Amino acid sequence: MKIVYTGEKDKRQFKSVIGETMQAIMAQDPKAVWLDADLMGCSGTNGQFGKNPRYLNCGIAEANMIGIGCGMSAVGMKPYAHTFGPFASRRCYDQVFLSGGYAGNSITVIGTDPGVTAAFNGGTHMPFEDMALYRALPGATIVDVTDVPMLQNILWQAKDLPGVKYIRVPRKESRQVYADGSEFTVGKGCVVKEGTDAVIVACGIMVHEALQAAQKLEQEGIHAAVIDPITVKPLDAELIRTWAEKTGVVITAENHNKIGGLTSAVQDAICGMACKFGYVAVEDEFGEVGPQDYLQSRFGLTAEHIVEVVKATL
Repeated sequence: MKIVYTGEKDKRQFKSVIGETMQAIMAQDPKAVWLDADLMGCSGTNGQFGKNPRYLNCGIAEANMIGIGCGMSAVGMKPYAHTFGPFASRRCYDQVFLSGGYAGNSITVIGTDPGVTAAFNGGTHMPFEDMALYRALPGATIVDVTDVPMLQNILWQAKDLPGVKYIRVPRKESRQVYADGSEFTVGKGCVVKEGTDAVIVACGIMVHEALQAAQKLEQEGIHAAVIDPITVKPLDAELIRTWAEKTGVVITAENHNKIGGLTSAVQDAICGMACKFGYVAVEDEFGEVGPQDYLQSRFGLTAEHIVEVVKATL
């Protein structure tokens, strides 16, 4: 894959890309089906309801939606199920766990507006725990989407990938990191930037912040590598261990609680290694209402905070 990062915003909104990509998937595969919990406008699929019978509005009944999706999987369909992140995780977790994972059914669950990207929807809609829940599900695949090309490719892959897949993705714009048409491999991370003094392992919206931090650090003579794990589960532990050994300093950056998410996964990967470790993540806290830039500052999810943590850890 080619890195095309400039730091500029991509004008394409994630929700529009979801809608467009799903139209292509549905046209190509008659077994694909879209389930929504009355949030079609938020997933960019509202124009298809009433036109294509494989787009189903399950209403504000997320647990039931998952049960429907898993039942469809049991008879050979390929279900995608969408709602906001907290409802795609903690509200319907028992159904995902039992009807999906335990029963061996394949379903792609899409949780939009994870973490601080929930913004004005506030603490009730701000999942800082969703990855932790899905990491506890045996055999699950978790993707914290970085940019539009990743979202497009992962949506296509998820159709035929067995098991429970959880895709956490904002609804608005992002910074493009990868070239259009890039392909990603589940369980294989990407070195977005080389470095010698530390490695920052970042996912989702924090990949941009990590790259900005790396640029700031270079101005002070500190050369930090940046890794995007692509999938938080399964995690590319070998890649992370290799760079931990190279640099001796590992920092994680995630739009999630430090408990159970990327930070915990990376700590598991480097356990027993002789390296220093730091993290940028939400502490043991609930979310709150506010614009995203305020919330990123409030919870320390910024390039400036990454710089501070790297320097302190060094």
